[in-house]
Amino acid sequence: MDFFAQQARVRGSSRRMVLLFVLAVVAIVVTVDAVVWVMMARHGLAHTGWASRRLLPLTTIGMLLVIGGCAMYRIMSLSSGGKAVAENMGAVRVSPDTHDPQLRLLRNVIEEVAIASGSPVPDIYLMQDEPGINAFAAGYSVSDAAICVTQGCLDNLTRDELQGVIAHEFSHVLNGDMRLNIRLIGLLFGIMALAVIGRQLLNFGNVRFGRRGSDGRVWVIGLALLAVGYIGYFFGRLIQASVARSRESLADVSAVQFTRQTQGIAGALKKIAALGDGSRLQAANRHEVAHMLFGESDAPGFFDGLYATHPPLMKRIRSLDPSFRESELETIFSAMQDAEAARAQALEREPEAAASPSNPIPFTLGAAVATAPLLTEPGGSGGEAGAATAVSPASSAALIQATKQSESALALMFAIVLSPQEALAATQRRSIASAFGDDMQYAVAGLAEQVKSLAPGKRMSLLALSFPVLKQLPEGRLQTFLSTLETVTRTNSQVGLEDYCLARLMRLQLSEALHPRSAPVDGQRKLPACIASASFVIAIVAAHGSSDDAAARRAWLLAMTDAFPGNAQVWQTPPLDWQQALDRALGELDGLMPAAKEIFIQSLVRAIRADDKITPEEMALLRVICASLHCVMPLH
Repeated sequence: MDFFAQQARVRGSSRRMVLLFVLAVVAIVVTVDAVVWVMMARHGLAHTGWASRRLLPLTTIGMLLVIGGCAMYRIMSLSSGGKAVAENMGAVRVSPDTHDPQLRLLRNVIEEVAIASGSPVPDIYLMQDEPGINAFAAGYSVSDAAICVTQGCLDNLTRDELQGVIAHEFSHVLNGDMRLNIRLIGLLFGIMALAVIGRQLLNFGNVRFGRRGSDGRVWVIGLALLAVGYIGYFFGRLIQASVARSRESLADVSAVQFTRQTQGIAGALKKIAALGDGSRLQAANRHEVAHMLFGESDAPGFFDGLYATHPPLMKRIRSLDPSFRESELETIFSAMQDAEAARAQALEREPEAAASPSNPIPFTLGAAVATAPLLTEPGGSGGEAGAATAVSPASSAALIQATKQSESALALMFAIVLSPQEALAATQRRSIASAFGDDMQYAVAGLAEQVKSLAPGKRMSLLALSFPVLKQLPEGRLQTFLSTLETVTRTNSQVGLEDYCLARLMRLQLSEALHPRSAPVDGQRKLPACIASASFVIAIVAAHGSSDDAAARRAWLLAMTDAFPGNAQVWQTPPLDWQQALDRALGELDGLMPAAKEIFIQSLVRAIRADDKITPEEMALLRVICASLHCVMPLH
C-alpha cells in the first residue's frame, strides 16, 4: 500500500467533505429562510422592506452561527484527541499492566503492530457492552491516537483475526484519516444540531400545550426546526458515506501488508457476516463514529446503499478471498457456537484459563520487531529484524515490565539515553536527581545496566511501549521530564546517533501528545526551496550507513540525483556536532508539501539501499526522519 497515495486520497476526501458541508449548510439556510418567508406572507409582511432587509439576513446569520457554533463546540470537546472520542463512546481504558488474559492478548497484538509500523503504541480502549465485532481508531496524529475495540472482538476472534482488525485500524492511524474523522464528527454535529433543538422544543411544547392550553406556537416552531434539521441529517449521512466508503477497501489491503497474510482480516469479516449481531453497535451515539468503524454500525435499512459507510461485506470478503462462498457462513457460525459452548464449559471448570479464546503469546522485544515488514533488505530481512533475534524473552522481560508503570517508564527513558561513559553518566544522573530526586537517579542507574545488553535498535521498541503510560503523566511532570531530557542529552556534546534519535522521538511525540490539536498539517513548500536542508539530511543518512567516505559520497549522490535531477551539488562530510543542524533541517523539511515529502523519503531509501544492506543506524535515522516529517515509514 502506497501510504502517500492514500494520504492524497484523504486530502481529496477532506475537500469533498467541506464542499458537501457547504452545500448542506446552504440547503438548511435556504429552507429556514423559505419557512420564515412563508410565515411572513401569512401575516402580510413578506413584501415589506423590514422582512427582506432585516429579518431574512438575521435568520441567515442566526442559522450560520448555530451550525458553526455547534460544530466548533463539538470539535473543541474532542480536543484531547483519540481518548476523548473513545470515552465519548463509553469505552474504558485498558491498563498496560492488566492481568486479564483477553486484554493482555489485545495489548500484545496492538504493541506488536505499533512497533512493526514504526509508530508509538496508542491508547487502548474497550467497549465492554458491545457484543458485535467492531473497532475504530481516533485522534489527531499518531502521538495521541487511541484504538478502541468491542468485547465482541475479544470473544469471537482468534489472535490472527484480531491482528487483522488492528492492522486495518493502524492504516487509518498512519494515512491521515483520524484528523479528518474528528473534524467530520464536529461538522455532522453542527448540521444535525437543528434537529436536536427542534426535538427539545417539541418536548417543551407538548408539556406547555398539555398544562396551559397554549396555542402550540412553540410546538409548531419545534416541528419546523425538526423537519429542517433532518435535511442536515440527510446530508450528514451522505457526507459520512462519501468520505468513509472508499477508504475501507484500502485499509483492508494495507492490513494484509502489515500482517503478511489474508486469513486474519478475512476471517474477521466472515465472522461478522455469520454473526447475528455482526458489527452492530448498541451505543446511542453510534452514528457519530459510523465513518470510523471497522464494520457497519447499523443493520441494513431502506437507505442502506445511500448511507452505507463501508463497501458491501461480501465484496470486502471476496476481495481478500476470491474462492469464498456465502454458503460457508453456516459452517463458520456453527464453529463459533461450538467454541462459545466449549469456552463456557471451560469457564465453569477453570475461569482463568478459559477467559481468552486463544492463548496469548508472550510479548518480547525480539518477536515484535521481527514481524516488522519495514524496508526489507534485498537479501531477505530488514536490519532491525535481523538484530531482533538476539534478544531472548527472558532478557527483555524486566525491561518490558518497566514500561507498564509511569515512574518506572520515566526511569527507563532516562536509562536508554544515559551515556556509556561513566563521567558523563554521573553528570547526567545528577541532573535527573535534581529534577526528580535520588530515588529516580538510583532507578535509572539500575535499568541502565540492563539496557546495555540490548541489541541495536531495541531501545526504540522500549520507547514505543512506554509511550501510553508516559502520556498519562500530569502535564507539569511531563514538561519536567522533557526539559530534563533536554539537559541530559545536552550534557554529552558528542551524543551518539541512537541516543539522538531516541531523544528526538521522545520530545516530538510527547510534545504532540500534550497538545493534540497542534499537530502539524500539510506544508506548502516545494522541494527545491529546501535543497540545502535535504542535502544535509541525506548526507547524515549516507555517512552513518556507509563504511567509508567514498561509499557515503556515492549513496548521497544517488539520492540527490533522485530528488534533484540535473541540479549539481557538492558533497560535504557532516561535522562532528551535526545534531542541532539536523534538528533545524528536519524542522524546515516538515514544511514541505506532501508530494515533495514523498520524493524526499524515496531518495533516502535510495541512499540506504546503495550498498545493498540496511543497518540499524539507518533504520533508526529513517524512523526519526519520518516521524519528524509526519510521514509513514516505507513498507518496502
